[in-house]
Amino acid sequence: MATPRFVERLNEQIAYEFAASQQYIANAVYYDSQTLPRLAGFFYAQSVEERNHAMMMVRYLLDADARVAIPGVEAPEVEFADIVAPVALALDQERRVSDQIAGLISVAREESDYLSEQFVQWFLKEQVEEVSTMSSLLAVVERSSDSPMFIEDYLAREHGGAEAEDPTAPAAAGGAL
Repeated sequence: MATPRFVERLNEQIAYEFAASQQYIANAVYYDSQTLPRLAGFFYAQSVEERNHAMMMVRYLLDADARVAIPGVEAPEVEFADIVAPVALALDQERRVSDQIAGLISVAREESDYLSEQFVQWFLKEQVEEVSTMSSLLAVVERSSDSPMFIEDYLAREHGGAEAEDPTAPAAAGGAL
């Protein structure tokens, strides 16, 4: 089903998604250590989301009867200069992932792998939301870095409730754990 070139690139993307998950745990732990529970919770949740993205990709490869390579990942950045740095890092990461996902679509199109292209479309839509969320959060954190409780209030107000699952999301291997 999926072309070998697309399978190779999707396996690389799985590594990027797991690395993003680890980075978000590191961000969350930093905020936990700063007694900023809303920021910590936000990044713990982001970590689970990134892990689930990787598992969606794993499920696609399994369904396509393609080789799945579960990668090791580099250690995340754990030292931050201030409370702005982890969010700035997260925004850079989301922008990079957007480019990677666009690259996956390019590979699928070049290979005339229409099923894989359709699979990746959901992730492209997701990246618009991720970049927007991180951009807004960075603006709030930069403005409020001297008063971190304003950031906590913003997160309670804007991201305080459980989000509904997207019924259009691809299935994850092992279920969305």
